Amino acid sequence: MGRKYEFNWNLLGDVAEGRPNLGPMVRTEIYRLMQFCFRDVLEEQYGTEMADKLFYSAGLLAGKQFYRNAMKEAMDFNDFIQSLQSVLADKGIGILRMETADFENGKYTMSVSEDLDCSGLPELDYEICVYDEGFIAGLLESFTGEKFIVKEVDCWCTGDRTCRFVAEISRG
Repeated sequence: MGRKYEFNWNLLGDVAEGRPNLGPMVRTEIYRLMQFCFRDVLEEQYGTEMADKLFYSAGLLAGKQFYRNAMKEAMDFNDFIQSLQSVLADKGIGILRMETADFENGKYTMSVSEDLDCSGLPELDYEICVYDEGFIAGLLESFTGEKFIVKEVDCWCTGDRTCRFVAEISRG
């Protein structure tokens, strides 16, 4: 018997059949309720560092799956970013803006406004979008074939009004 909860896209189900009256949309606070309860339980049982590591890993898996199943094939990096901007906005995840792209060194800076995970939260003096870091790393890895390290450098929760991420090709 394989793993009980190994992810595959079919686990998302047929939403049209299963929710004929309520449809595919759910309120942001309900998504956050699930996310922050998961984070709380993981942090309580395994510590903050491990909870962050698990959220990053989950985001990485989600980014790879999202790329494979929800995005159209891109011809080049600009096409990839345009497609990503469109699908993130269409699905209500956030508004992506590419700020810098250093192709030669494999370093990119991007921001996500109206971020699903944190926009509108109170200031906390620390960045919280660890899942998003992994998600972006998974998307970039899927498109480029290179492993990335992504770090949030600005967050709504640190007083910024957008989440900013620096992504670099992993050299290790």
